[in-house]
Amino acid sequence: MILDTVLIITFAALSISLVAGMARLLIGPSLPDRVVALDLIAYIVIAFIATYSISTGTADFIDAAIVVALIAFLGTAAFARYIQKAGSSTKDDRI
Repeated sequence: MILDTVLIITFAALSISLVAGMARLLIGPSLPDRVVALDLIAYIVIAFIATYSISTGTADFIDAAIVVALIAFLGTAAFARYIQKAGSSTKDDRI
């Protein structure tokens, strides 16, 4: 009974967070803001998957959550590498 109430509140909070993340993704003034918002959305999706897995009582979807987490991490690492390369090329041009 209390678990059902907590799950409903959790799904509602995650839905509100997802809408806020989508707003930041669309409005974000710079590319890093949009990348952080996309990363946030990925982690909210992971939380949705974990919460759904708890609500159904099965661990079948945890593998999907792990895959989403790995893809989100790789995307963030690739973007950081891109920013590092872009920053170093502009510094070399000044010298």
